[in-house]
Amino acid sequence: MNMNIVILGGLAAAFAVAALAREPVDEVNPFIGAVTQSKVRHSGSQGKTFPGAATPYGLVQLSPDSVTGGDNGSGYNFEHTTLQGFSFTHMSGVGWYGDLGNFLVTPTTGPLQTSYGEVDKPGTGYLSRKSDETASAGYYAVTLADHRVRAELTAAPHSGILRFTYPQDEHARIQIDLARRVGGTAVQQSVKVVGENAIEGWMRCTAEGGGWGNGGGRPKYTVFFRAEFSRPLKDFGVWSVDIPEGAKRRHQQFDASFLKAMAGAKVLPGCREQEGKHLGFYAEFPTQAGEQLLLKAGLSFVSLAGARDNLRAEIPGWDFDGVRAAARAQWARELSRITIEGGTADQRIAFYTALYHAMLDPRAFADLDGSYPGGDGQPHKTDKYTRRTIFSGWDVYRSAYPLMTLIAPQVVTDMINSLSDLAVESKQGYLERWEFLNAYSGCMNGNPAVPVLVDAYQKGLRGFDVAQAYDLARASCERCGNGKLGYAAGRLSDTFEQGLDEWCLSELATALGKSADAKLYRERGQSYRQVFNPATGWFGPKDAKGQFLPQAKGVLDGSGCVECNALQQGWFVPHDVPGLIALLGGKDQFVSRLSGFFEKTPDVTRWNEYYNHANEPVHLIPFLFNRAGAPWLTQKWVRFICEKAYGSDVYGLCGDEDVGQMSSWYVLAAAGLHQACPGDTRYELFTPLFDKVQIRIDPVYGAGKAFSLVAHGNAPGPRYIQSAKLNGQPLDRCWLDHKEIVAGGLLELELGAEPNKEWGKATH
Repeated sequence: MNMNIVILGGLAAAFAVAALAREPVDEVNPFIGAVTQSKVRHSGSQGKTFPGAATPYGLVQLSPDSVTGGDNGSGYNFEHTTLQGFSFTHMSGVGWYGDLGNFLVTPTTGPLQTSYGEVDKPGTGYLSRKSDETASAGYYAVTLADHRVRAELTAAPHSGILRFTYPQDEHARIQIDLARRVGGTAVQQSVKVVGENAIEGWMRCTAEGGGWGNGGGRPKYTVFFRAEFSRPLKDFGVWSVDIPEGAKRRHQQFDASFLKAMAGAKVLPGCREQEGKHLGFYAEFPTQAGEQLLLKAGLSFVSLAGARDNLRAEIPGWDFDGVRAAARAQWARELSRITIEGGTADQRIAFYTALYHAMLDPRAFADLDGSYPGGDGQPHKTDKYTRRTIFSGWDVYRSAYPLMTLIAPQVVTDMINSLSDLAVESKQGYLERWEFLNAYSGCMNGNPAVPVLVDAYQKGLRGFDVAQAYDLARASCERCGNGKLGYAAGRLSDTFEQGLDEWCLSELATALGKSADAKLYRERGQSYRQVFNPATGWFGPKDAKGQFLPQAKGVLDGSGCVECNALQQGWFVPHDVPGLIALLGGKDQFVSRLSGFFEKTPDVTRWNEYYNHANEPVHLIPFLFNRAGAPWLTQKWVRFICEKAYGSDVYGLCGDEDVGQMSSWYVLAAAGLHQACPGDTRYELFTPLFDKVQIRIDPVYGAGKAFSLVAHGNAPGPRYIQSAKLNGQPLDRCWLDHKEIVAGGLLELELGAEPNKEWGKATH
């Protein structure tokens, strides 16, 4: 026998075993979507994600930063050639001006520089050209070419650790910009050297310094830190910037006077304690080639004691690889809640990365002991739930929270508790639609916390004060609802969004035996009818006197709409599809018009006036075909969107990630089931991308259960359901109830290349 053949055969077998042994965590590519305003693909926004190290729903998200300020929500853009450093907090995929990016750490060599400099212009500050970037779940590494330093990052839930490998240099350095913040600056900082190798302090951030929504989101938070160095501090100091009168503290990369002031900062060698408006800290160490220095830090939004305790509990030593392994293990456990078989390699990467992105938020806002900053500005403590933050409500109620009710229901109830208690603590008295670190930003429209609450309750989740949550939901709908006129004057999108919210509230009122409220809000859920214009055969905004406002572009006009046009918004009646069908002339007319909506889409991956997957208002529309008795068209278009709008490289998101919504849509759609209406426990069924999808049911619904969906005859391109079986029994409907899924079991689909227009056409 030819020995070479034996060896090659053995290698092939080994590679095959290795491929089969890959876990979901191995498929994650954190670079997917990590680009903003791409110059390579097209001029529109991309995902705005970050590629750094985090843990599932963790407070610390330790990641590289390439830009400060501007409409760059995460602070990172893959296409930038330089990096400013690595900060401990980030936002994922937000479309508004971003925030966080606190505690920016940069390893440097050569003369001390106190300004990060100008993007993509090495030599203008301490920023550096980058090379050899790599990332995986819980880990990131890059070489800072201008400083000849290899940087590695990993994280624990409330802390992070960085490992820097230096060249030989007498002035190797770790420097920390305490004022830097995505979209602005912290307005006051404090730092103090404690012991032989640690610093402690805080960074206060308010709207004055920009941040969330360029300050318009009313951000107000303080980050406390304890940071420890792996070598004693001997040569260290502080730098302090005298901010010029009138200089921009928002978008400062565009403000020459601000950059000049940063570069000319006053350096205070040996300074052990300082408080000021724009501070940095540095420590220098002579290094040999290949020598490593480490820095670890714990954060808290409550107190210095919390930061100390978080660090001590999570990273007590200097075992970087151990922390990395622990982070990977956390991701491996969470990502295994859904497993898939089949599909292409790229689809598996896209799927598990989407699931990874969906698990970044809502993040922990509390310390390990349950302490958290309340909406009244005072510290609170609870062991009843984990206080959480970053609720991008208008986005995430559509797919992200429905996904979490299946795989992470405790996180959902945590967020409901967090929003409810915030409303009480702050005395606002209603549920905020876009919450950021206790801030009532008011971003977007509607009352999205209401469908999140109702969806959770209808699915059996009870880990919150139901009476309190109901009262707050009712107050929310009264504050921003369709009650006064039966519609929102001049605001078409508000009318539709609030209509769904009020219908959801009616469902909860019914469940709680509040019959008068149930009747009131069910009627308000019909508000979409008030803005239907018989003259045009479509919907349009009305003024306070009941007159339709002119729409220059007809149904493609965006007047009164939020990030959409009248055509896109008008399909948004998920809670009363039969009523919408009747209003539009019956099923045939409905299906014809809805088909045209998709067929006229010029490119599903780019911003357009028809099916614009890059933004949320259309995300539930593909599932309406199921409700209209044409499920083969849901099968067709969902498969088409999954295959065209998502990918496995940095450009794999066609729009802002929006704190997990864009990715959550893909997870559910690729798995073959998605709700058409949050608040309704019905899941629409359609063709999955994969041959097998298994959902491990959370123990809150029953320990040891799993729901499996198997697709026989799957293949790339259009595939249609020919027949189905649920637990061995024929299934001739195109939906399942939540109870059927969480009970566990097996759904089998037989697929074919041509649609079976008889299967599943019954609408109820």
